[in-house]
Amino acid sequence: MAVIDILFPSPGLRVARIESEPFAEHSYVVAPVGAKKCLVIDPGFEPEAIIDWIRTEGLVPEAILLTHGHSDHIAGNEALRAEWPSLPILIGRGDAGKLIDPMGNLSGLFGLPLCSPPADRLLDHGERLTVAGVPLMTLEIPGHSSGHVVYRVEDCRPPVVFGGDVLFHEGIGRTDFPDGDFQALATGITTHLYTLPAETVILPGHGPTTTVGHELHSNPFVNRRGSQGNVV
Repeated sequence: MAVIDILFPSPGLRVARIESEPFAEHSYVVAPVGAKKCLVIDPGFEPEAIIDWIRTEGLVPEAILLTHGHSDHIAGNEALRAEWPSLPILIGRGDAGKLIDPMGNLSGLFGLPLCSPPADRLLDHGERLTVAGVPLMTLEIPGHSSGHVVYRVEDCRPPVVFGGDVLFHEGIGRTDFPDGDFQALATGITTHLYTLPAETVILPGHGPTTTVGHELHSNPFVNRRGSQGNVV
């Protein structure tokens, strides 16, 4: 059964975190405080919990944003589109093909093949967009998935990043999938995340919320000394 937590990672920003089984994946519903529009990030295997929460709060979703195309982060796309047929799906350009490829999104490997509706908009590294009144910067960080992106909320303090399966609390995303690459992931983390202020809040796809400062000091995989202990 899905677990819902309400977070305020930065003043003026309200986030519902919905943890769904079987992979304890985090979906997020994001809206400025007091707003009626919202965006949904990475709807997982229990989309009914997302839909119920949005309806109960009287919100209207404006888009689905995906960090990457693995099945536990896209499984709810079809149900949300059935509820709101005009809801667009946005994803990084490099992972768009996974939405309609069960082997690419890994669901076929588990014997439960699924497909999502295709993407309506493809995002590139450095692309800025505003969804439901939330200004975002798209940052491409491959390694867990070849087209993985994260979303940095612009103009908020502390900074907030919706990080998918890139950086976890004292962990990183797996790199043993067919298009995984540890060095690419480590380079992306050090280049695009560890250069952010230490107080930057990371809202990951699994596990507890963390900060850039904590991971710089405590992450055993990628820290201030760099990947595998090499100074950067």
